[in-house]
This record gives sequence, C-alpha cells and structure tokens, in this order.
Amino acid sequence: MSVDIDTVKRVARLARIAVDEDDASRMTGELNAILGFVEQLNEVDVTGVEPMTSVIPMSIRMRADEVTDGDKAEDIVANAPVSGDHFFLVPKVVE
Repeated sequence: MSVDIDTVKRVARLARIAVDEDDASRMTGELNAILGFVEQLNEVDVTGVEPMTSVIPMSIRMRADEVTDGDKAEDIVANAPVSGDHFFLVPKVVE
C-alpha cells in the first residue's frame, strides 16, 4: 500500500491539521516508508509464537484483597469546612 499527496491532504483535513504542499510531499515519503516497514513486519512468520507483554518473563506482585474502611476518616474530613461524625455536612437543598 502506498500513500499519495491527495491522501495525505485528505487525512490532514479530517484531522483538522494544516498541511501545505511542501509538508504534504515530505509526509508522503515518510508515510510510505512507515507503511513499507509495516509490510516487512507482516512477512514475518509468527505461527506458534505466544503473544507477550515483555521480553523477559515476569509476574506482578499482588497484594491481599482485603476490604477495609481505610482508617482515615479523620484525615478525610480534616479539610472539610463543616463535618460531623466523620461525614461532610452540607446546607440543606431540598425543602
């Protein structure tokens, strides 16, 4: 697949990017080089290769999944203008 100047201008217009003639011709060459590299990658045989997230095998350390209240009620309401019994107090809005 190759890209021409009209395609670059159309994509730039859709992305709402201002592109003049010089930039469009330069981008045409750059995009064609990128697409050529992608085509080279598509030629690689990856049958039987498992997808991986890293080049070295690793596992993430997991913490115990425990339900807690955080024990920070005082810290949480400390900056509130008005609080009571670990709750934020706000003016009544419904009569």
